Amino acid sequence: MNQVRSVWWACRVPGLKEPFDTAHLRIFYPARATGCDTERLTGMVAADAGRGPFPVVVLLPGINVPADSYRWLAVLLAARGFATVTPELVGELFAGNHGVTPGIDLEACGPASYGTRATTPLIGAVLGALAELAPASPLAGLLDTSRVVVGGHSAGGTVALQSAAHVRGLRGVFTYGAHTLVATALGHPPGTVLPVGGGAPVLLMSGEHDGVIAASADRYGPQAGAGEDPVARTFHDALADAGGAHAWVKVAAAGHFTICDPVDPTSARGFLETSQAPASDARSLIGALVAAFCTATLAARPTRADTEAFTALLAPPHPGLVSVLRR
Repeated sequence: MNQVRSVWWACRVPGLKEPFDTAHLRIFYPARATGCDTERLTGMVAADAGRGPFPVVVLLPGINVPADSYRWLAVLLAARGFATVTPELVGELFAGNHGVTPGIDLEACGPASYGTRATTPLIGAVLGALAELAPASPLAGLLDTSRVVVGGHSAGGTVALQSAAHVRGLRGVFTYGAHTLVATALGHPPGTVLPVGGGAPVLLMSGEHDGVIAASADRYGPQAGAGEDPVARTFHDALADAGGAHAWVKVAAAGHFTICDPVDPTSARGFLETSQAPASDARSLIGALVAAFCTATLAARPTRADTEAFTALLAPPHPGLVSVLRR
């Protein structure tokens, strides 16, 4: 019987200080239950090896957003044939505070260092760990880390974009509620948008009513506060023209945390949300967009149907989307 299962793993993240240097990974994968005694006694279900080796999707979290908030998306992607990893790293945030983080390397974001390395060591640590899974793991020998998509929400999406040029095997980047406008506190002039390198296709997704991005505008200087949407700035200024391979979609009636299910009201900045609209329809559309994007970019031999499914979601009148731009 085909189904989605998951396993847990852990890895050290280089450059971080104990005890905040360990990321816990949950890896969702296509499984095929047989009803054997091993399954009954251990709960460990074999991967559906006939669909492997599986390309990899790494999904980076927003600040103080638990990994389980993205489980719905990881399950959806695993059902499509992708091994999907949701890492959870508790580390230093800002001003001595600690919490869930995508592992932001603030020095790498600075004017003197940006572009020389990834702005998070977490992506490399996760991909390295996948190559060293225990031989007893259902996924041992079944992961294709030469085909990788990195996705992220909020700060997780920002470091995914910033790190794109430094991820081996990268085929694409998708983000929700993320941009590369950079805080002036890091030494950049007001309104600076950091470029996205690497050349892989990028899918930017944003909500029509994003209270968190709006409330953060003063981080980027007075020009940003009165200017264009930071996601729009990223699309127009940070991405090089790619003949339509890049897309930016604005999801109707969606907020900053629409991609999360469940939404944990005890952490993060959900109290800044302005939209009270039901999120299920918008979330389903986000899932469809991400799944189609990953299929189009990760297929070993993309077919016309693979690419047309993604294109169809972006075609007018694109129900559920306020706007769609490609470049």
